Amino acid sequence: MQELQLYIESERLDLFKDETVSLTQTIQNIKQLDKVFTAFTKTFSVPASKTNNKIFQHYYNFNIVDGYDARKKKAGRIELNTLPFQTGLIKLEGVSLKNNLVNSYKITFFGNTVELTDILGEDKLGSLAFSNSKYDLTYSAAGVLDKMQQPIGANAYVITPLITHTDRLYFESGVNAQNSSNLWWHNTEHQGVWWNQLKFALRLYEIIKEIEIKYTVANGYNTNLVFSEDFFSTSNPGFYNLYMWLHRKSGAVQPDQQILTYESLVNNWTASATQIIVNYSTITIPAALVTAPNRILTANITCTPIAADAAKPYSVIVSLNGSTVFTSTQAAGTLNILFPFNFLVANGVYAVSIVHPQSSGTIAFSSIEWEIEGETGTGFYTDTATSTTFTALESFDFQIPQQIPDVTIVSFLTGLFKMFSLVAYVNDSGTIVVRPLESTLNPIANAFNARVVADGGTVESLSCLKASLATLGASNYSYYTSADIEGLDAPVNYDISQYVDTNQSEVNIALPYKEIIYAYEGTGTYLAKQHNQLFGTSWGALKYIGGTNTDGTGGLNYNASTEIYKVIAPFEHMKYERLVNVTNSILTTIQWGWSVNENAQPYLGKPLIFYGIRQSGGTDISYRSSSNAASSEDAYWIPSNALYQSSSTGKENIHFNNELNEYEVNSDQFTDTLFSVYHSEYIIDVFNQARRLTQITSYLPLRIIYNFKLNDTFTINTKTYRINSITTELQSGKSKMELLNKV
Repeated sequence: MQELQLYIESERLDLFKDETVSLTQTIQNIKQLDKVFTAFTKTFSVPASKTNNKIFQHYYNFNIVDGYDARKKKAGRIELNTLPFQTGLIKLEGVSLKNNLVNSYKITFFGNTVELTDILGEDKLGSLAFSNSKYDLTYSAAGVLDKMQQPIGANAYVITPLITHTDRLYFESGVNAQNSSNLWWHNTEHQGVWWNQLKFALRLYEIIKEIEIKYTVANGYNTNLVFSEDFFSTSNPGFYNLYMWLHRKSGAVQPDQQILTYESLVNNWTASATQIIVNYSTITIPAALVTAPNRILTANITCTPIAADAAKPYSVIVSLNGSTVFTSTQAAGTLNILFPFNFLVANGVYAVSIVHPQSSGTIAFSSIEWEIEGETGTGFYTDTATSTTFTALESFDFQIPQQIPDVTIVSFLTGLFKMFSLVAYVNDSGTIVVRPLESTLNPIANAFNARVVADGGTVESLSCLKASLATLGASNYSYYTSADIEGLDAPVNYDISQYVDTNQSEVNIALPYKEIIYAYEGTGTYLAKQHNQLFGTSWGALKYIGGTNTDGTGGLNYNASTEIYKVIAPFEHMKYERLVNVTNSILTTIQWGWSVNENAQPYLGKPLIFYGIRQSGGTDISYRSSSNAASSEDAYWIPSNALYQSSSTGKENIHFNNELNEYEVNSDQFTDTLFSVYHSEYIIDVFNQARRLTQITSYLPLRIIYNFKLNDTFTINTKTYRINSITTELQSGKSKMELLNKV
């Protein structure tokens, strides 16, 4: 029997002699993202002893002012036989009285970590700062092209992929058609993909780093949120090359608040000198006019939207030399602003800007008109300057927080955990270690794969390299096989035969489901919809019916159960298309995505993630920067569901099921799916007809209670088991176990 000691700050609490403390650990919980930080929570009742009354400052006594503050958690720790076991926080919940006399205190002990949802709450990706100067982006024809040409490597944190939200792209070298979406470049016909149909995409690794930056103790959080550099790593191409399309709204990119400006320059109050410069609105008032005996009598601005935009709201801001001096209320239709005679009293540059909400889309004006009447010593002068028609700005700052999909951080992380069957645990240094539950591939070797290919190596040399890495133990990467990289020792086997209570046990089916469905929540884009209708299955989805093959076939259909378990990733899964030259039926190197619905209308859907693959030196594409300008570009990023363009290099992809290779346009499949790589070993293992879930009771010694991990194994009478869950009474060592037999 172990002796348990409970401390609040440096003071030891008295415990009831019959108080038992149980700790439950389960692999099922460790797979739940919102439980990542949960170490241990326990509610105690402690006696109202003299010691405890002193510690809690007689909290039951209402007459004591400024006594114990039950609103605050205080540092606490649990010891077993004077050895440290758990550290955390203690909160006083209440006091129990009997016959008007204090009897006990109710307290809760929280492990020194907290649930992830306690930190992240409902915070969205848009709450992340992205304040580093490298995220300073300009959305313009030049800015979009710059990220389309971005070289591969660490600086490719933002790219422009070939994904459009309006036009259907094609390639036909025998046709010249201005204003078409034909990607064949012609030096006189300005055709191709419009720059403003393209949007930036952000590397997922950058999002992980921004999460770490925000959630720190320095920013007021009770722990530093730090992920390990093993799966979320620059050395893991299966994750590092994933991008999220910055697609907050369907259709064209818009700033959160569109600020549209005009310039009307009036020189010396002579109408003949009036100049109209669109996109910035200023009026220069000479110093001679605002000094005695000269003066401005009246000034007004009239804003007239085009008829189609007459119902859209907007406001007007007037500034002097860059500083705001007037802001109108938001209204719709023609707006006339009459300024008092003493408003324009200083010489300088007065600017007028139109501001309207993003939700209103673009707004166009037939005119923005300044009218000013002034008086000099020699007479009266009146001048009017009128803008030309315009719609939106051709260039503006692209703010990632305003453009990133409108989803919670928890949803984003949960999606990654579901896709890659990730588990997470907190190591001794407080780092959250993230890695696959099991994996048939080795991300470390994959990193070398990329290096070998980049250096001109062969597949054969890659195979030799992987074999060498396996010999060195580098293949031990997943949770169940780790010879640790990040805070997890290699699995240990404990023989507990002598500690097992053999009087009672229970054996059940391991995984009581008829089938498991793996799918993406979003498959609403045009080509994905076509696939779903033609084949009767969701694009990239897998229905697993207990089998022996990685696609779920070849095994038993468990008719004993009707329950279906679903693993649904909260992302969009787009089907991409490799273009064929219509003229000669020759494949181009162009693969693109079409973000429209079945009616060919701009489509929002769920957050879209994909692999970015840079093309260079292949088929040139025509890029349109304006109605009268297009350029031929041989460097661009294509979106892909596969990590590699060619299956001969590697077959990793983010489908759950085997799907045809979109790029190679043949019967070849990228077979290293999310299911086959990250889910199959565990699922096939527990679906095995020989697998059993055994429930037993044992009395574990303190050395095992202190040291065992959920990836360890137990041996009972020569048979080996994995731990599914275990509940241990700390004082007695009595443990109720759910164990999976190894087959």
